[in-house]
Amino acid sequence: MIKVEVSKEKAKYKKVKILGHALYDDYGKDIVCSAVSSIVTTTVNGILLIDKESLSYMVSNKGMSISVKNDNINTQLLIKNMISLLRELESNYPENIQIK
Repeated sequence: MIKVEVSKEKAKYKKVKILGHALYDDYGKDIVCSAVSSIVTTTVNGILLIDKESLSYMVSNKGMSISVKNDNINTQLLIKNMISLLRELESNYPENIQIK
């Protein structure tokens, strides 16, 4: 199962951790993992195009960690959209992705 941990301070997103594997299908064929990767990668790339200093991220074989450095409106809206898309995925695949 993919576990997404969202941290907020004063209603602002500060950190997002995405860990694990969805186990919907074999590696390379898993549509849930593919969707999560696409959503997160597109969001991070979009934020960095707008403001290279707005976040930092780390990718490992276990998953990804995103740290929000600036509380600007564009970064917050894009992170909010990313979480919304992940929640929609969670509602369709509750056995494969969980958001806290």
